Amino acid sequence: MTKTLHIIGGGMAGSEAAWQAANAGVPVVIHEMRPKVETFAHRTGNLAEMVCSNSFRSDDDEQNAVGLLHWEMRAADGLIMATADKHKLPAGGALAVDRDPFAQSVTEALLDHPLISVSYEEIAELPTDGHWIIATGPLTSGTLGEAIAAETGADALAFFDAIAPIVYADSINMDVAWRQSRYDKGDTEEEQKAYLNCPMTKDQYEAFIDALLTSDKTEFHEGETAKYFDGCLPIEVMADRGRETLRFGPMKPVGLTNPHAPDDKPYAVVQLRRDNALGTLYNIVGFQTKMKYGAQTSVFKMIPGLEDANFARLGGIHRNTFINSPTLLDDQMRLKSKPHIRFAGQITGVEGYVESAAMGLLAGRMAAAEILGTTLSEVPQTTAMGALIKHITGGAEAKTFQPMNVNFGLFPPVEGLKGGRRGRKDRYKAYTDRAKLDWADWLA
Repeated sequence: MTKTLHIIGGGMAGSEAAWQAANAGVPVVIHEMRPKVETFAHRTGNLAEMVCSNSFRSDDDEQNAVGLLHWEMRAADGLIMATADKHKLPAGGALAVDRDPFAQSVTEALLDHPLISVSYEEIAELPTDGHWIIATGPLTSGTLGEAIAAETGADALAFFDAIAPIVYADSINMDVAWRQSRYDKGDTEEEQKAYLNCPMTKDQYEAFIDALLTSDKTEFHEGETAKYFDGCLPIEVMADRGRETLRFGPMKPVGLTNPHAPDDKPYAVVQLRRDNALGTLYNIVGFQTKMKYGAQTSVFKMIPGLEDANFARLGGIHRNTFINSPTLLDDQMRLKSKPHIRFAGQITGVEGYVESAAMGLLAGRMAAAEILGTTLSEVPQTTAMGALIKHITGGAEAKTFQPMNVNFGLFPPVEGLKGGRRGRKDRYKAYTDRAKLDWADWLA
């Protein structure tokens, strides 16, 4: 009789792990505490709910490492990528999705699978036997987090993760804002106009920075030592690092022309990306924040075009826990002290929806193979999947381990290619060509 795989957590990683294992013929039970136990960030009881951005980032599988990861997951019949493609929204060269239908579709696909069931309950202790994957993500419950910390003999590492606000489209002043993707990127006119842009003069930008720096912000409890993840910094933290930081980050004015004043070059630009298929909601790109709600409404309404903005959701910040995977996990993603337990997703120290789902994909396949009496061969480090799993299971320096997005710096160099910015395009293409061949071979 085939043994059952139990997965704690129904987010990106848990959902993908369940799909992969069930498609290999292994019965799966997903243990999800929502909606019985709520979290700060979630709004529904759906599986794979997106709580921060609605973007899977670049879909370029020849020049971008996360785009390559998209390609690898599609080649492996990944549920998350297939569903994202089904609910894709215009976003220039990025893959953005309509978040609520996306999560609903993932939930329906999993519940419709004959080998998958969902048990809505909180798991508070580490299981003592069986086959388990812990994929509880950034909002692992306090009781389970304490159990993990007790088992590993060390406090869980942590960083702060922030959420950007969402604006109702009909409250945006289109006499000021305009539609354009940066550098008109996209294959269709809809893609080339996927973003709304709000321009700022130098005086408006300086006043905005002043307001950011002096605004009321969420204070953390004494002794809170978690760090921010550099890929998701609150805008106030960026502004505090230098008044021009935002102009070289989410507010950079390059690649855009304001049709309302084509001869006037904006000093800074705030971009908004469509958040749902109806086009009624837009999120403010890169505007994760720890400002208190009252401060957010007043500060964000200083942005030209958002003077009368109505917010469907304000920004927020929460603690995000992850384990020191390089010291705790083996190359099969198993907890060394309890090898019947695997970890997957953001709790392993990868950052981003796609990276989390990718580690779920691998964990699900590895667990299924073990249950069926085999062992998967090592994932080539030349692939995006292999580069990520190598990083978290021994490639990273344990003493300074921090969450990591997939990037070409994790890949072994391609022999015969020289470095430098001039050769970067050829180098990235060589990375992706090699990865696709090696990933196809591994899947086969």
